[in-house]
Amino acid sequence: MKTGKLPLALVVIVSAFLAGCAKSTPELVSYTLEMREYNFTPDALELKVGQQVTINLVNKGTLSHEIMFGRDVMKMDNRPSGYQYDMFAESGSEPTVMAEMHMEGEHEEGHTGFMVVLPKEGDTASLTFSVTDGMFGEWEIGCFEQEGVHYDAGMKGKVTVSK
Repeated sequence: MKTGKLPLALVVIVSAFLAGCAKSTPELVSYTLEMREYNFTPDALELKVGQQVTINLVNKGTLSHEIMFGRDVMKMDNRPSGYQYDMFAESGSEPTVMAEMHMEGEHEEGHTGFMVVLPKEGDTASLTFSVTDGMFGEWEIGCFEQEGVHYDAGMKGKVTVSK
């Protein structure tokens, strides 16, 4: 009895279809971000929707530093004071933070939104989050310590989220 190629082709097509329907495990990505006077190293992060990201923060400077993720810098008394749009609030997600000091809401310098503060040299923190469709596009990271002096001195960077 001669078997045709059709049953084999059908098995291959069905298998490929089922594999495509299966949920895949998110890609794990990790960055170490150093904070010093007055920069982030690296100063650009490239993320993709669907990734599980951990950002390990290290204060390598002598001053207190913070990190915020957002768009459109706001001013208070003509000084940069945070972002109009917070990346995490806009995307409806919240990172998990392992740190001594983590703040949300309004802060003593008038900032609002998600932020992690590392008050002294050697302090560390890590934040983990899933990159969502709501994060697609260009965002900025910034430090607004000392009433925006750190930001004005160049302590900012770019976060690019692609699909």
